[in-house]
Amino acid sequence: MGRGRVELKRIENKINRQVTFSKRRNGLLKKAYELSVLCDAEIALIVFSSRGKLYEFGSVGTSKTLERYQHCSYTSQDSNVANGEAQNRYQEMSKLKTKFESLQRSQRHLLGEDLGPLSVKELQQLERQLESALSQARRRKTQMMLDQMEELREKERRLGEINKQLKEQLEAEGATFRAFQGPSWVTTDDEVTVAGNSFSLDPLCQPTLQTGYHQLVPPEAAMMMVRNQVEENNFMLGWFP
Repeated sequence: MGRGRVELKRIENKINRQVTFSKRRNGLLKKAYELSVLCDAEIALIVFSSRGKLYEFGSVGTSKTLERYQHCSYTSQDSNVANGEAQNRYQEMSKLKTKFESLQRSQRHLLGEDLGPLSVKELQQLERQLESALSQARRRKTQMMLDQMEELREKERRLGEINKQLKEQLEAEGATFRAFQGPSWVTTDDEVTVAGNSFSLDPLCQPTLQTGYHQLVPPEAAMMMVRNQVEENNFMLGWFP
């Protein structure tokens, strides 16, 4: 009668559990050694007992096999990450390319090109877009023109104020200059003009006074005024240049 099948569950008896561990551990180490020799495989086996005791086997050294395992594992992870990033970039690039082509088609449609494939509904939508864009452009142009007009009005107002100030300054300087200069006189061959009044200097004729006022001036008074003006300006009566 053959041995029955052992049920795979934790052995509750402590002694039986320890005996089973020793037998199966030795068999596992033996199988690992046989596999490495027969198949020329690099094998590393690590076993910890329930008490924490270490049992190990390495065909070329456990540390060397573990380093090789870590290197292969990290390289595989890096490769997977790199492949994932490349795939994400490719998907993103595909989305951007599709969006770029869509924008190019929209631009051509707005320019009136490639309208053949569009349906009536799409043409109506394009028409509404063009009308909206035209309305916005007109509003913007009107606003800019109003702003420019306002700037010109402000500039005109400032120039008017500057012109007014300059005019007042010139009038003030002219009044100061006339007050400083005093009465003016101009001489010719036969007459002298003093402060807007003309007097004859011809010795053969009687002296006369011509003014812009409708009033008579006695000859003696006129002659006295002429002499006073001539004496003030060091002019000799009866002398001709």
